[in-house]
Amino acid sequence: PGAQKDRIGRVEHSIGGTLFLDEIESMPPSTQVQMLRVLEMREVTPLGTNEIRPVDLRVVAAAKVDLGDPGQRGAFREDLYYRLNVVTLSIPPLRERRDDIALLFGYFAERAAARFRRPMPAVPAAIHRHLREHDWPGNVRELAHFAERFVLGLEDAGRVEGPATAESDTAMPLPERLERYEAEIIRETLGRNDGDVRRTIEALGIPRKTFYDKLQRHGVVRSDFSR
Repeated sequence: PGAQKDRIGRVEHSIGGTLFLDEIESMPPSTQVQMLRVLEMREVTPLGTNEIRPVDLRVVAAAKVDLGDPGQRGAFREDLYYRLNVVTLSIPPLRERRDDIALLFGYFAERAAARFRRPMPAVPAAIHRHLREHDWPGNVRELAHFAERFVLGLEDAGRVEGPATAESDTAMPLPERLERYEAEIIRETLGRNDGDVRRTIEALGIPRKTFYDKLQRHGVVRSDFSR
């Protein structure tokens, strides 16, 4: 109603290419019926016409829930799920691939610094600890927003660290507390020097071999701090 000119829909516009359907678990039931017809018949009937037009495209769909599990599928049609489920790629959440978190944070922070035209700040030890220990229920989007707040100076390291850290430290044996404190100093110095080994060992005042031994003992990955 009210259309003044022809308009090519997204499905038809994707002919010869790829149609990406994001968060398909939220697709309305009426749209599911239409999409099932497109996938089965490989044709569309544009709104306002009786003309049937063939479509040749590939479909990539993404979901935040496991649509193969009836308990999580909800109102999503089972026949549409099996029509879409040809090849499945499962991307684990950030909490299951923690080695990627520091690298992704660095990328998002650099991008935010360029976007907001601000210098990239040094990453304190409390932020590094938060990156390692937080479960990131919002996954990549949460991490990207956290990086933006950090670059804008809106993410206070003391708030991230939380008041419980000091209390838990005092309950630890002295040798373990010293180990943790040493690891934090190394991470902070690496962050301040952008992961540069020479500048870091000069600032710490320790031999190179000792430095690498401490990295291994504390599980510190030097490349996480490189820019």
